[in-house]
Amino acid sequence: MTLWHGRFSGQMDQAMADYTVSLPFDRALATEDLLGSAAHVEGLVHVGLLTQDEGTSLLQALETVAQELASNSFLFDPSDEDIHTAVERRVTELAGPTGAKLHTGRSRNDQVATDLRLWTKRELRELEEDVLEVCRVLEQSATAAGATYLPGYTHVQRAQPVLLAHHFLAHGWALLRDVDRLRECRERLDVSPLGAGALAGSSLPLDPDFVAARLGFARRFENSMDAVSDRDFVAEALFDLAMIGIHLSRMGEELVLWSSEEFGFCTLDDGFSSGSSMLPQKKNADAAELARGKSGRLIGNLTGLLVTLKGLPLSYNRDLQEDKEPLFDSVRQVRLGLRAIAGAYSTLTIHGTVMQRAADGGSIAAIDLAEYLVLQHVPFREAHSIVASLVRKSIDEGVSLGDLVVAHPQLGADAAALLQPGVAVTRRTTPGGAGPAPVALQLDRFRAAIESARR
Repeated sequence: MTLWHGRFSGQMDQAMADYTVSLPFDRALATEDLLGSAAHVEGLVHVGLLTQDEGTSLLQALETVAQELASNSFLFDPSDEDIHTAVERRVTELAGPTGAKLHTGRSRNDQVATDLRLWTKRELRELEEDVLEVCRVLEQSATAAGATYLPGYTHVQRAQPVLLAHHFLAHGWALLRDVDRLRECRERLDVSPLGAGALAGSSLPLDPDFVAARLGFARRFENSMDAVSDRDFVAEALFDLAMIGIHLSRMGEELVLWSSEEFGFCTLDDGFSSGSSMLPQKKNADAAELARGKSGRLIGNLTGLLVTLKGLPLSYNRDLQEDKEPLFDSVRQVRLGLRAIAGAYSTLTIHGTVMQRAADGGSIAAIDLAEYLVLQHVPFREAHSIVASLVRKSIDEGVSLGDLVVAHPQLGADAAALLQPGVAVTRRTTPGGAGPAPVALQLDRFRAAIESARR
């Protein structure tokens, strides 16, 4: 039996029922639906629309439903279109005629919106912890890296030597921004829609502020039409999740490259690798590749919802049923990805000698030569041209760049010393830079930022 059977003389066609049913996925909202219903009952008692005995009967029935769901003994009925219908049906079975009063002053429109906001608040808060765990792993990796350095890249070309700690922390700061976004999203969605009804509120003496406080919301809605139709918070959450996925994708791509024989910068732990069904020698960075691949799925979930929302008139439309599956999926995939990447990085074996060898060769310290000339009062553009010409001559003629620098009248042996292994990375001294002093300060600030975010 549907919640609107009194309006219709016929039964819903099975094809229609199959198309509209949402129970297979919105069962995830069961806990939130029970919480919202309990607060709604308390609100009805508070304003005198239910007696204390009726309220107690309904709350006991809701508690029984919660126990049945927790123990997997809850029996769903073929007529249960969604979790909200299922809960109300069972409450009515348990509480008798009083159960028919559960939905007083409430629509599924404000009920669903409330459930989804409660679920999203909880899940995003838990995801913040998962992101911070990856930050903690990166902080530990940066600390363990010590003085190890490697090439920093632009355009996938060796650019300048950087401390490995600096490289790890670059990922960490990006993830801390993700934590900020998740927290700000939670703050914006912290609004109770209960009391908005189908779209226009109610003639009953409801107290939405009371119910909002009971559910732990920071405030209640200001506009009933906006309350039931707003899915900005879902779109915002999906963007935040997609952004986390993009950051994990970059980290995954790095592990794929670094663990290849061509780079040889690291070895992945067996627990975060896989083999080949055909090639006996293979050790594949599957966790990293999936982090890279699933980012497309997260972006698709975001764009799909935005397209759903873009043409909807006020207020509630059934299209909004399409908000849940992409959100549920993105939360799950990001949680799994964060934990896999945290494990992969925390068990990584770094080959520091190989990294440093790659950062010591060729002309990777060329900018230091140009800056040496700048300190001799040579205009930078002229200094750039002088050094670039030497680099080109070194490549074209197969001559050591160091020998050319020693022989150059404006450079000489002091400048050539800047090309010695391990020297260039120590010369990055500006705040936020990749040298030892700024990285030591950055590491302290990063640790403090993690603790601040945890608090």
